[in-house]
Amino acid sequence: MGPVITFVVILAVVLFALFLWACTRYRKCPSDKIMVIYGKVGKNSDGTARSSTCMHGGARFIVPIVQSVEFLDLTPISIAVDLRNALSRQNIRIDVPSSFTVGISTEPGVMQNAAERLLGLKMSEIQDLAKDIIFGQLRLVIATMEIEEINTDRDKFLEEVSRNVETELKKIGLRLINVNVTDISDESGYIAALGREAAAKAINDAKKSVAEKNRDGAIGEANAQMDQRIKVSQADSIAVQGENSAKAEISMSNAQLREKQAEALKIATTAEKIQAAKAMEEAYAAEQAAEQARKSKEQATLEADIIVKAEIEKRRLELEAEAQAEQVRRRAKGEADAIHARMQAEANGMREMLTKQAEGFGELVKSAGGTADEALRMMIADKLEDLMKVQVEAIKNIKIDRVTVWDSGSGKDGKTATADFLSGMMKSVPPLGEVFEQAGMQLPSILGKKKDAAGDAVADNTVSETTGEANA
Repeated sequence: MGPVITFVVILAVVLFALFLWACTRYRKCPSDKIMVIYGKVGKNSDGTARSSTCMHGGARFIVPIVQSVEFLDLTPISIAVDLRNALSRQNIRIDVPSSFTVGISTEPGVMQNAAERLLGLKMSEIQDLAKDIIFGQLRLVIATMEIEEINTDRDKFLEEVSRNVETELKKIGLRLINVNVTDISDESGYIAALGREAAAKAINDAKKSVAEKNRDGAIGEANAQMDQRIKVSQADSIAVQGENSAKAEISMSNAQLREKQAEALKIATTAEKIQAAKAMEEAYAAEQAAEQARKSKEQATLEADIIVKAEIEKRRLELEAEAQAEQVRRRAKGEADAIHARMQAEANGMREMLTKQAEGFGELVKSAGGTADEALRMMIADKLEDLMKVQVEAIKNIKIDRVTVWDSGSGKDGKTATADFLSGMMKSVPPLGEVFEQAGMQLPSILGKKKDAAGDAVADNTVSETTGEANA
């Protein structure tokens, strides 16, 4: 009996453990949540696998391993939507601060959308997602309505907003619970102008009603007095036939009274129309001021855009001009540096050449015994042949096709005419003495002496004259 009892106890413990485990897999859905069962949950009508099964309320056994469960919170979410600069159908920008209350829907199809798109998201993430949708739909509704409709017919405005927002929220599994628009305003003051117009109209209507009541009271009082006097007059006429003349005067007085009453009625009607015209004029003036303010704002915005673009273009041109000027300055500086370097090199070469010449002249003077005149004589003697060649080259290339000379056979000093012609050509070459004098120098006396008019020799004679006479 011992082993049997032990087996029964173990079996009972196992069955109890299985029962407890099965109880933990039996999940109940609270009233403020949606239970989402996912995993292997069946197929759709078209044969495709279902992504999940949603339940609001009730309970269900969750198959282990192949199924799992999570919950979606149905707590309402309050969203503050501070809409600014929304464009209405009249192209007037308005501010519509409002608050929306949304929550996860419990409709079967919408619950499925919530399970597919919101499961696993935090409350703040769901709030941001709904806020983006509300912003877009609210702007869309405002764009299709005029400011008068939005301001005066709030029920229509809220109905349009609710319908559009509700449609979009259902796509992600949410539903709209409440909409509350706190205030509507615009930058141009159009709504304020409409309020002033309505206030002026109400005041004018009240004044008109008071004037009408005063007029009716005056007319009723006059009519009562008139009836009283007529009856008194009739009684007096019946009682006293002799008062016919007095009765006629009373009739004339009544006629004058009715005339005055008509005038009073005319004055009251005129004043009433004048007040109505003034009220309409003030309303038109308010509308004109609002339109003028809107025009000024749009013009200022347009001018600001043009000025900003012009300033940007001006700055761009200035930068381009500065860049081009900097390029020109750098190019000019480079050219100036190159010219300076070239001139510096030429100056260095010239200085080197002159230094070498000076050293050569110094050695020449030393060779001549330290006397500059002797050194100069040596240089001239060395270059004398070249100087003679230069003078001869002056007439060497003269082309004479033909020279006709009538010669008698003898001339002065035994010279023929042909010899005189050639000697004159040689004398046409400037003498060396004159060349040295034009250069501010004096020809050395070693090269000959110059003759004066009497035939005496002087020191500054030229080689050309000496050689010319020798040739002659």
